[in-house]
Amino acid sequence: MTGPGLGTRLRHLIELLDSDVAAVEEELGLTGFRPRYAPFLRTLATLGPSSIRDLAAAVEVTHSAASQTVAQMERQGLVSLSPGTDARQRIVDLTPKSMALMPRLKLAWDAAEAAGRELDAELPYPLSEVVIAATEALRHKPLRERIQRYL
Repeated sequence: MTGPGLGTRLRHLIELLDSDVAAVEEELGLTGFRPRYAPFLRTLATLGPSSIRDLAAAVEVTHSAASQTVAQMERQGLVSLSPGTDARQRIVDLTPKSMALMPRLKLAWDAAEAAGRELDAELPYPLSEVVIAATEALRHKPLRERIQRYL
């Protein structure tokens, strides 16, 4: 194989996408807001206060990734944490700060979704559909199994 591998190319693609979204958010006065926060805030705005486990499931990330992102968001004052029904559970909720940002966030999210549809239309295969199909294929047969077959 010549050139960068699939993982390197995907990381580069994510860097391109995230850096441009972050630049637009900065232009909208959303300083310090990270694109990875968006699905969590959108979910909380839709569902209301939620456990980290429920957020992880809704956003389709691991519990550990959700917990780390929520911790970063809490440090920035975007979410609050409160005890759940048992000692292990923590409930995440929007703060007045994040609620005040919602109109600008919604503007950024709507524009990013429209730009994503435009990008999909320019590609030989819509990137969003390829990502969904690849995710499903890997759920069916993880890359680890695929790699082991060639070892």
